[in-house]
Amino acid sequence: MTAITRSASTTVMPEGVNVAKVDYDNQSTLVSALRGQDVLIITMAASAPKDIHIKLVEAAAEADVPYIIPNGWGLDATHPVSDDAFIGPPQRAVYKRIEELGKSAWINFVSGFWYQFSLVGGPNAFGFDIENRSVTFFDDGTARINTSTWDQTGRAVANFLSLKEKPENGEDERLTISGFRNKNVFFSSFLVSQKDMFQSILRATRTKEDDWKITHEPSEQRYKSAVESFRQGDRAGFVRAMFTRMFYPEGSGNGSGAFEATNNLQNDLLNLSKEDIDELTKAAIEKPGQFRRNYS
Repeated sequence: MTAITRSASTTVMPEGVNVAKVDYDNQSTLVSALRGQDVLIITMAASAPKDIHIKLVEAAAEADVPYIIPNGWGLDATHPVSDDAFIGPPQRAVYKRIEELGKSAWINFVSGFWYQFSLVGGPNAFGFDIENRSVTFFDDGTARINTSTWDQTGRAVANFLSLKEKPENGEDERLTISGFRNKNVFFSSFLVSQKDMFQSILRATRTKEDDWKITHEPSEQRYKSAVESFRQGDRAGFVRAMFTRMFYPEGSGNGSGAFEATNNLQNDLLNLSKEDIDELTKAAIEKPGQFRRNYS
């Protein structure tokens, strides 16, 4: 395993990980780092320069890397809702470039928003301000979405890459890595609503609903207001719009972010265990610093 990092980076990598220092303005350093690799996993901050993604996929093509897992942000960039969340167009541009180069295939992991990270991320995320015991429910708070934990995401990627690359002796290609060329891999920890999360929070904090300030806001109104705020330069508006859009009611109790309603989950193929939502809620609340990036 090799980690690519900037020449000036002082990040300490885990033991056993090879480190390749690169200069993103010198493509040859990227190509050299990627030679002989089976897969490139791109995990960059949203604040990273926009051209870095393309530089990486172009270097991967030159280095003959067969598979690329781009930054996917947990969403399905082929679904129209991703455009309202601002993720779709740039993601599809990356997919298009990979396909144009013809050397690699993209594979995107659709996890939904990270559960603990979003739960303690402030009211612009899942609507909870746990420290001040307040919650804003979008509409009536019952629209369900798919969400996954960090650990489940790590297991999904690791177990996927442990599959056979190609079928043998008449095996079903859909059970191999090659069967997901230029496709999404859908997995999830929970299909839950804000109210489901709230009940878990109450159990974790041993509080009652009367201990909390509860408000409601129409999801469409909240989304449009957030988009306008973002257009005026408020970064928090982007986050609020992206999260809110996933809770738009779509029928049968599901929100737009309930991707398992229209896609097959690969939890069984990836041998993913069932998780205890109360246990994970409690861990996030007790040690929020491990997960938090406050979006207030």
